[in-house]
Amino acid sequence: MGILTRTAVTVFGLLMSAAAAIANSGLPHAHYADQQDRAVSTLSAEDVEALKAGAGWGLARPAEFNGYPGPRHILDMADELALSPQQRDDIAALFETMQADAQRLGPELIAAEKALDAAFRAGTIDAETLRARVAAAEDARSRLRVVHMEAHLAATPLLTPHQRHLYNTLRGYAGNAHDMHHPHQ
Repeated sequence: MGILTRTAVTVFGLLMSAAAAIANSGLPHAHYADQQDRAVSTLSAEDVEALKAGAGWGLARPAEFNGYPGPRHILDMADELALSPQQRDDIAALFETMQADAQRLGPELIAAEKALDAAFRAGTIDAETLRARVAAAEDARSRLRVVHMEAHLAATPLLTPHQRHLYNTLRGYAGNAHDMHHPHQ
């Protein structure tokens, strides 16, 4: 092995050792470094598009995971659930109302989060402004969650107990003990 090769191997070894030492140094990592240039710091581009489209965005998980089916997923599984024409119509109308409300509220949440970002960016935010901006964002988020969960509540009695059980099985929630035990049925 020539001197140049040994030197290159030594330098490479030192660089790898230094990199390992830095990686294991316990220094905090900037987990958000790749997010600092987002249009809305708390929302990815995908989140923004989903909110504008009125998508569920996971906001109704408490309902979904506890035996209250969502209208979008019910419609997606209409054939598997053997929905009657009346059920299809009722659930489609419910979905359209939910989506229209969500499409109205999603941009409100985006705007509230942008306003919070802007207040920090301006460098003049104080505690009162902070509380007001956060309250506005959370108010928009809570109204959006209610829209989605109310749709789950309204959709559930439109299905038979068998359809609810089948829905939960098809969605992978077969172990859910609540899927056929709603007091409103």
